[in-house]
Amino acid sequence: MNSHGRLFKNSWWIVIGSMLALIVGNGPVGLFTFGVFLKPVSSEFGWERGTMSMAIGVSLFCGAIATPIIGYLIDRWGIRRVTLPMIVLFALSMASIAFTPASPIVFVLLYAIAGTFGAGQAPLPYAKAISSWFDQRRGLALGIAMAGAGIGVAVIPQLARLLIEIYGWRGAYVGVGIVTFVVAFPAAALFLREQGEPLADAGRQAAVSRAIPPGKSVGEAFANYRFWFIAIATFLVVTALNGTINHAIPLLTDRGISPSTAASILGIVGMSTIAGRLVSGYLVDRFFAPFVAVFFFLLPIVGIYLLGSGEGMPIVVVGGITLGVTLGAEVDLIGFLVSRYFGLRHFGAISGYLFAIFTAASGFGPFLMGLCYDAFHSYNLALTGFAMALIIASLMIALLGPYAFPGRSAVRS
Repeated sequence: MNSHGRLFKNSWWIVIGSMLALIVGNGPVGLFTFGVFLKPVSSEFGWERGTMSMAIGVSLFCGAIATPIIGYLIDRWGIRRVTLPMIVLFALSMASIAFTPASPIVFVLLYAIAGTFGAGQAPLPYAKAISSWFDQRRGLALGIAMAGAGIGVAVIPQLARLLIEIYGWRGAYVGVGIVTFVVAFPAAALFLREQGEPLADAGRQAAVSRAIPPGKSVGEAFANYRFWFIAIATFLVVTALNGTINHAIPLLTDRGISPSTAASILGIVGMSTIAGRLVSGYLVDRFFAPFVAVFFFLLPIVGIYLLGSGEGMPIVVVGGITLGVTLGAEVDLIGFLVSRYFGLRHFGAISGYLFAIFTAASGFGPFLMGLCYDAFHSYNLALTGFAMALIIASLMIALLGPYAFPGRSAVRS
């Protein structure tokens, strides 16, 4: 083994590399910077914000379609062979938005392309790599890695804002694309690998065959009620969380809280996702994961009530924290539950369908919340429905039963 292989032999380097790469994942870069670009782009072209917002909806839709395909590809060809090209294409597609002409159709199309390639620079490939190396400490490893996305949510939009001030929105899109490549590509190239794959040693890679881990096929997963319980629970929880969070500012200002105070809640939610990922990852290694999930899925009911009450800053902060913690935990729990109930052999494809549902629900929740307000001039009905959805999701997860692929006593982690 060469010196590079000896230096990065410890499997925790995979966690570090995944965390770094996810700082510039599709969520922080594609979704959460959109609001930063919204005003300067609409001001230059005179587009309505509703028209522009179609771009992010179409992007999420394309990402949802592409995610299962990415899952199949990484199961078939390996993580690095798929992820490295997708990082390049995602970075280029984000940079290409800088060349948008005075056509909202082109703007939406460019975001659709970015959303499609962004499916390969998402939690899925990193979750598979980590799950293949970690068993007893799998939850903690996933939590640390996925915390990178939380860091990105806090950092990347601010970076985009700074770039807009210096270079304008076109230069900022190019800058965001460059940062995505510079951060993610080296992290994935150096550290990302799965069991049986050599340590970034191209000369030996072709000579090493990857071991085939145990696990259910996609068809077997689809025939198992547990897959559908996890899928429905994922859709319900993400719909409720993203619907509430994306309308948090108008929800709070409607209740008399100042716009600046309301906006600060989103920062609190973003930072809370990091805590949620770390805490949930730690807990699922020590307790039965469905019971941990039930706790996290019921917790936002408190947050929804507190945000809806508009009782003042301390109460609202607690509400924002509960939503952020669960939003962070949800990503970890998907990967962990798939690995324990369906194994690792087809982890990419099975997780791909669940992450596609996650992506679709991220767009559906805000849409549903908006429809409710337009129809009733109040968010109360939607918030009540979200609370009921969280209860149903918790009941489904509680009924999953024993693991099909429990942890091994001796682990290489």
